[in-house]
Amino acid sequence: MVAVDIDGTLVDREGQMPSNVKAAVQRVAGSGTPLVLATGRAWLDARPVFDELVLPPSHVVCSNGAVWLEYPPIVERRQRTFDPGPVIREVATLAPHARIAVEDLGRGFRLNRLFPDGDLTGAMTLEPLEELASRPVTRVIVRDPEADDQEFIDLAAKLGMHGVSYSVGWSAWLDIAPEGVNKASALATISNELGIDRRDVLAIGDGRNDIEMLAWAGRGVAMGDAPDEVKAAADEVTADFADGGAALELDRWFAFAPDARERVLRTA
Repeated sequence: MVAVDIDGTLVDREGQMPSNVKAAVQRVAGSGTPLVLATGRAWLDARPVFDELVLPPSHVVCSNGAVWLEYPPIVERRQRTFDPGPVIREVATLAPHARIAVEDLGRGFRLNRLFPDGDLTGAMTLEPLEELASRPVTRVIVRDPEADDQEFIDLAAKLGMHGVSYSVGWSAWLDIAPEGVNKASALATISNELGIDRRDVLAIGDGRNDIEMLAWAGRGVAMGDAPDEVKAAADEVTADFADGGAALELDRWFAFAPDARERVLRTA
């Protein structure tokens, strides 16, 4: 099985996918090897990438593992939720200028203030913080366009709350999910269902939300421009995004194999 992150791995910060990366992913899918897009994006944001790749029906992991579905057609397999109230109130105290959103699966987001253009997709419903905190959600997103990622790393450390998991993005973006829920937990469920040993999983990613996935997979590969802590969790580091790192790693296994199901991805 191959699990691939989207942002910073398949597409750049403007959402553009290089043609060589697209071709490499399509070779994997064409080989019959199970391919899973594993992303922090909500499904509404992940679907255009899936459609651009023209993939066959596949498993998709969204919202950093809180949402698992199959597509096409859309079949929701799992949705993990938690009570967002305590963490929303704590974030509002520690970072009063931050923008806070909660995800409504398949519809959009409820949020206290609008995010920068392009950050979120779908319906945007403005609500007071107490309304955002009033019912279970799959994910809380915290965003401050005027901050940097180190400030959000510090914010996550200050929160120090039990019952949730944190993932800090590259753009002063903090994802907060149910405890124990991440890309690796969702991929473990999928691989068990498919009868695939995790040692036979190749995973590629570049973000802090990929750390658990890269450590879990039999072969975890970090992009060359990933943060140091992401590289430390991986078995190997490929080239930067600009140099086609994802395509180079996929082509190492699938460029010349007419049937990649015969490939064994076990690492020594």
